[in-house]
Amino acid sequence: MNAERLLALYPVLGKLPPGVVQRIRDSLQTMTIPSGTVVFDERQPCRGFPFVLEGTIRVAKCSGSGRELPLYRVLAGESCIITSSCLLGHADYNARGVAEGATTLALLPRPLFDEMLGEPAFRDFVFALFSERMAELMQLVEEVAFRKLDQRLAALLLGKGRLVHATHQQLADELGSVREMVSRLLKGFAEQGLVRLGREQVEVLDAAGLRKMASVT
Repeated sequence: MNAERLLALYPVLGKLPPGVVQRIRDSLQTMTIPSGTVVFDERQPCRGFPFVLEGTIRVAKCSGSGRELPLYRVLAGESCIITSSCLLGHADYNARGVAEGATTLALLPRPLFDEMLGEPAFRDFVFALFSERMAELMQLVEEVAFRKLDQRLAALLLGKGRLVHATHQQLADELGSVREMVSRLLKGFAEQGLVRLGREQVEVLDAAGLRKMASVT
């Protein structure tokens, strides 16, 4: 494991006593997993605290029918509050995490995580993550509850640039919807001259029109 990279991505570790840092280095289990690998899933036990060294983990809530609602992404230098909450509450996972692209993780075993919570710097780091992610999740709840799907789709397209390389199913997954509804809305956008539909891509033709749609209350 590249200890320098770990400390560069997670500077909080450098604030811990030298003996603790050495125990972390000795205990961490490093693994590289291919894109699409399920890192954790609902009702699975949580075995440790992950440090993401490379790649991304996409965290989503899944329904019995197979639909997903994306919650957030964990990038290098960040960590997963669902994992933290499971460790703190001694509970199983209640969401799914999937690697997007080749992803390298360093896993801190549960016993050492529990011990490190006694260190103020690490404890502050964990609860700061909670604060940031909770703000993101509250925004997601607001969008799902109070914004129409066409508004959310328009905003999603605007956030991806002029040429969006994605299937209708991938866009639906990001919105927590179903492909049929997204395809119907995209067809309507195309008929209004807002976008041009292609094979696994959407070209934005009228960004101002999409912005107007996204901001309608």
